[in-house]
Amino acid sequence: MAAETKQGQYQIVGVLGLFSLLTALAGSSTNLALPRIAIDLHVTSSTATWIVQVALITTTILLVMFGHLGDLLSKNFIFSAGGLLFTVGSLITGVAFDIVTMLVGRFIQAIGAAMVMANSMGIVTEHFADSNRAEALAAIGMFVSVGSISGPALGGLIMSFTSWRWIFLLNVPLGILGAFLGARVLPLPRYRWADIKKATAHANWTGQNLFTAGIILFFLSGSIFQNGLQRWVIGTLLLVSGVALTAAAFIQDNHAAKPWFAPALARNHDFLLSVILLGLAMLVNAVSNILLPFYLQSFGRMTPLASGLIMVLQDATMLLITPAAGWLADHWDRMKLTMVGLAVLVISQLGYITFPANMALWRIIPPIVLNGIGMGLFLTPNNAITMGVVPATLTGVAGSFNSFARTLGMTMGISLGSALLFIQLPGVGRITPGLGMRFMQAFATVFWVAAAISFIALIIVVWRGWRGPAKQSITPHQ
Repeated sequence: MAAETKQGQYQIVGVLGLFSLLTALAGSSTNLALPRIAIDLHVTSSTATWIVQVALITTTILLVMFGHLGDLLSKNFIFSAGGLLFTVGSLITGVAFDIVTMLVGRFIQAIGAAMVMANSMGIVTEHFADSNRAEALAAIGMFVSVGSISGPALGGLIMSFTSWRWIFLLNVPLGILGAFLGARVLPLPRYRWADIKKATAHANWTGQNLFTAGIILFFLSGSIFQNGLQRWVIGTLLLVSGVALTAAAFIQDNHAAKPWFAPALARNHDFLLSVILLGLAMLVNAVSNILLPFYLQSFGRMTPLASGLIMVLQDATMLLITPAAGWLADHWDRMKLTMVGLAVLVISQLGYITFPANMALWRIIPPIVLNGIGMGLFLTPNNAITMGVVPATLTGVAGSFNSFARTLGMTMGISLGSALLFIQLPGVGRITPGLGMRFMQAFATVFWVAAAISFIALIIVVWRGWRGPAKQSITPHQ
């Protein structure tokens, strides 16, 4: 593809960044609103976490498929259609008056988010050379950080004066604006149904169905364990069946005529290692994102606004760190930068273990800030490494698989954090201050696990650095 002008590149980053902001805004503000939504919709705290999980599970299932469809059809087309679906889902979620309608809205919203996320990195790779790609990815990362920052702060402000519903309804006019700008910046091909049918005629739907069933069973096991260990046999069967079906899906896909996940990427160890590290980091990060609202609001009795302003510190720190991380990733050793980021992430998880029962801010704030520093230093160089070792013909599916690892990590982190917490609190419907040290001990145990996982990721990235630099892009037939 011909090189883009600077103005054209800025416009592309602006459109991609706007929808990245919206998806991040929806995720972070929803986490903050969970305690209030649980009360208004008359569901337990553990059930309310499914408002977040159903969206992440849906996105996880569909990311790779939409990335491959972007390669087969058009990344711009899939991206733009996703923006519209995300807006429709936001509207349904905002007007929902029961948990079922809420979950339907989140499901539609997540389909759109998957279409957007699966093609964003591929669009960047098509329009930016490797010499300035990390800075473009960092710019989009800043939009994500702004959305994540705005979510808790704006969500807390909204809930201080009006209903939590406006957290979702706010996405509607912004989504319409994004769709309008996208139509002007990203050229859209005109497809007939026959064209789409021909392009996807031999797509591996068997593999996709196996993968869908596996992911659903895997995360359903989490809901069983969240309600205690009384039905541990059923939970274990679902967990094992889900893992087996998911593994079978990847094996079947590797032998399919038109696999969703390109065999060349399956044999690219540098690529796979980078996405595994991303998944582990996002898993750890998601644990604090899902548990902090319950710690601050439900246990600590802070207002939504106060808890939102505290939680915003993590993403505000990421916003400040990301531009520097993008510059360093283009001018310094990217692997060493990921090591530093993961080391800081380990320290932050140890800090969460020391959280007090009396809401002393001087002990609460430092781990949250360190969490933001660690993630900010890790994400951009790791993304640049990931996309730098794949050929141009596979950037769509590579970008979508990178987003898949990110979303899978987030989903597993939320499921793991919720399940570990509520397993230790059998019979507890809602978190309250009356739980006392029983809650604090359960809270600390979850973060011991998060610290261990982040330390494993650090060991992996140190080994990667010791092994040597990643090889630059492969050819599709390798």
